[in-house]
Amino acid sequence: MKALVVGTGLGGLATALQLAHQGWEVEMVEKHSTAGGRLNRLERNGFVFDVGPSFFSMSYEFRSFFEKLELPLPFSIEPLDPLYAVFFDHRPEPLLIWRDRNKLTNSFAAIEPDFSRKLNDFLHTSRQIFEDTEWRIVKRNFDSIADYLKALSSVPLKHLPKLLCSMWTHLERHFESEEAKAVFSLVSFFLGAPPFRTPAVYALLNYVELQHDGYWNVRGGMYRIVEAMVDLLQQKGVALHFDREIVAAEAHNGRLQALVDHQGHRWSADVFVINGDAAAFRGLVFKRHRYRQQTLDRMQWTLAPFTMYLGVRGRIQVLQQHNYFLGTDFRNYAKRLFQNRQLPAQPYYYVNVSSKNNPDCAPPNCENLFVLCPVPDLRYKSDWSDAQQFADLILDDLSRRCDFPIRKQLLTCTVYTPKDWEQQFNLYRGSGLGLGHGLMQVGALRPANYDEQLKNVFYVGASTVPGTGLPMVLISSQLVLQRIESYARSL
Repeated sequence: MKALVVGTGLGGLATALQLAHQGWEVEMVEKHSTAGGRLNRLERNGFVFDVGPSFFSMSYEFRSFFEKLELPLPFSIEPLDPLYAVFFDHRPEPLLIWRDRNKLTNSFAAIEPDFSRKLNDFLHTSRQIFEDTEWRIVKRNFDSIADYLKALSSVPLKHLPKLLCSMWTHLERHFESEEAKAVFSLVSFFLGAPPFRTPAVYALLNYVELQHDGYWNVRGGMYRIVEAMVDLLQQKGVALHFDREIVAAEAHNGRLQALVDHQGHRWSADVFVINGDAAAFRGLVFKRHRYRQQTLDRMQWTLAPFTMYLGVRGRIQVLQQHNYFLGTDFRNYAKRLFQNRQLPAQPYYYVNVSSKNNPDCAPPNCENLFVLCPVPDLRYKSDWSDAQQFADLILDDLSRRCDFPIRKQLLTCTVYTPKDWEQQFNLYRGSGLGLGHGLMQVGALRPANYDEQLKNVFYVGASTVPGTGLPMVLISSQLVLQRIESYARSL
């Protein structure tokens, strides 16, 4: 049987690999000129940048994935410690977040009284959430909302309050200082939402971050993951076709016959796997009334990325590989950004310097800085003619707080606005992580990984189950494989 995979993001690559391993004939089509989707690479003047994802956790999911394919991990990884640095505008030194418990306790010694005990209590609760939901909710398919509710009912009742309260409220029960609450709520930003709207159950990510598996560096940059998977696909005879955007569909008797690209070429197969946004694809290509633009716009989407890729001469000693730059009023900042949808006057942002541990990503005595600032998506700000002004605002702030003249040392600078992200990677309204993870958009309430009308169409990636993040997308590929196997057996 033949499968066509639309999109070469991590979910598409992983699904194609599994199908090819089982003996399927597989073809892939991709809008972009290179594989990877958001997990991509940008090269400028001898500098190499991760375009989107810049680290990952749950490394065992990658190892397990390749073990099932009877392969060793095809790229090299190493644990990070410190995990990241947090720069508060009112503190002279960055706060280092260590995986080493003693070092982490020392970081908070002057900030949070009795920190070690509070952290132990917090992580104990986070670990219980993780262990009680991993197999019941995260790593399984749901055939109906009733099936999902039945699974939820099997989760211990002690976790119910964490479904109903916000992550920030949960943190307030464990920590006193605004710094501690801000630091441990940063995981909600990985979900593209503020901690005041993110359910407290996502504190399980703190356990993954600080205790379970930590964060990992991919030697040579994150794109090595894509390169390794593409090499394996080509060894298995999988053809990848680039610069092909799918714009239309041909269906008959409840099955998809072919997809049509922007050049009019028809792509036929027995099974189709969509590694694009599971909601937007249904609306924009399949023209489903339920997913028309007005409905899509009413859904909860994650923030859009405003990104800069900076090559600088010299070393910025104060930076770690991963860094967060925050101000002094986290609550009001989040309110302005997430509720009022205003472009921030003093942006909070993330800075990745992969050359800290991957020297080949920058010329000698230089560093590559990837800066990401979450901003309102294109529903709320469609005009980015002021992109350079906003970039300069961040550059000036970063230079001041690092005590480093970035402008004078700048060798290359590339800026992507939400419009660029939408156009290059088909991100709906420029939303960086796709659909949000509110209570009404998780589990069986998220767009399903099987199509409601076309029996041979399936979805994989961050906007279907179980959600966003590289490990979750790998799990998504394994869940969709179960769907495809079930469909194939029914023929």
